[in-house]
Amino acid sequence: MVRIIPIEPEQEPYRAPDLVWDGIAGDLAVNALTHPQAPGDLKAEQGLATQVLICLMTDVRVEASELPDGVENRGWVGDGFDLAQGESPMGSRLWLLRRRPIFDGIETVVEDYVRMALQPLLDQGVAVSLDVTVTADRPRNRVDYAVAIKGRSGALVYEQKFQLLWSQIDGVDHPLTR
Repeated sequence: MVRIIPIEPEQEPYRAPDLVWDGIAGDLAVNALTHPQAPGDLKAEQGLATQVLICLMTDVRVEASELPDGVENRGWVGDGFDLAQGESPMGSRLWLLRRRPIFDGIETVVEDYVRMALQPLLDQGVAVSLDVTVTADRPRNRVDYAVAIKGRSGALVYEQKFQLLWSQIDGVDHPLTR
């Protein structure tokens, strides 16, 4: 798990994520190998927003019993054996909802998955509270979720709205059919 360590104890790590885009693919920005404090590490200027994206947008490995029929496990295989004591696997279970219909109660499931994915931020003491609001827009085949995080001072340090869009993806003609 990537740890966010602010340079100054009273300073909150936040702002837009340190990501770079080359026109084809996105990647996390890293410091130069000559950086005096953190050579080759993720840029920490916008650490909280970057960590939120990592937690939510990467796929966590799950138990075989959680996998839908015919679906292979995702996530980093190393999470099964390379976790330090007290660490939890990184990523979210949101990928398990892909190709599933928007069902009654999906709001609760999405909220649980988002909270589980972001729990390491609370465990590390980077944040003191996390609010998640989920809304299903069934006519548009969309689930929106908003994340609000309060830092150690109790002030709002991160707020962003995300969406899960069920549409014609991955060559699937009718992703919402059962």
